[in-house]
Amino acid sequence: MRSEAGFRSGFVAVVGRPNVGKSTLTNALVGEKVAITSSRPETTRRQIRGIIDRDGYQVVLVDTPGLHRPRTLLGQRLNDLVREALADVDVAVVCLPADQPVGPGDRFLLAALPERVVRVAAVTKIDKVARPALAAKLVEVDTLADWRALVPVAAAAGPGGPGVAELSAVLGAAMPPGPRWYPDGAPTDTPLEIRIAELVREAALEQVRDELPHSVAVVVDELELPKIHVSLFVERDSQKGIVIGRRGAGLKTIGSQARPQIEALVGRKVFLEIQVKVAKEWQRDPKALRRLGF
Repeated sequence: MRSEAGFRSGFVAVVGRPNVGKSTLTNALVGEKVAITSSRPETTRRQIRGIIDRDGYQVVLVDTPGLHRPRTLLGQRLNDLVREALADVDVAVVCLPADQPVGPGDRFLLAALPERVVRVAAVTKIDKVARPALAAKLVEVDTLADWRALVPVAAAAGPGGPGVAELSAVLGAAMPPGPRWYPDGAPTDTPLEIRIAELVREAALEQVRDELPHSVAVVVDELELPKIHVSLFVERDSQKGIVIGRRGAGLKTIGSQARPQIEALVGRKVFLEIQVKVAKEWQRDPKALRRLGF
């Protein structure tokens, strides 16, 4: 940790309902993929930290799970993660998608923000609506809270997308004086094992589509590069068959999609072995949740 005269730094929670673009926005702001993305709600299950490092400021982004009405013990713990993140940050970026109406979940989240936390609105997915609809959305969002700033953004276009640089500058200006918490150029503090497990889970989510996204969990059992052994957990025997697929085709697809991203992450070729296992009703089992890192 290094102190610099005039330097500003702090922590920012990226919050919102499930599937409003939080992880996509985090990746765009960092300039590198540090959080997996999917069209499936509740994709994010951990506090993923991404680091914006610029001249004069460092912003530590905390990408959080979507605040939702929990149906399982896992869901309750994900909501607890959101509340824990809000207790320790300087700013909250509230993601409100341009293509969805403001609802009770958005208002519930805003009411849950501590008074001391600075509020910034990020109207996400602006590339999905026409200009008149976007203008109406910005007016609607402006009335919801006392915002430090309201920034329309198209994060799916990456770091150069509309509004991304503007939002980064807004967050930098909102930071209090402070040290450089992380070394220059570090995109995240997430351990390599978790980043690899998340990339495998992302590939699995795409493979199983809407059949069992919430039932999938991934743990790295062995990481001795170039060898990586991963366990992919589901909750029932029938789900195991869905993941593996006919003659192993599903599992091969998961591996072929995850491997190139893992190789890009570690900078070398890897041998990825994925074993599918059953952990009965793990989302509701406290012991199983602990074993799986929740």
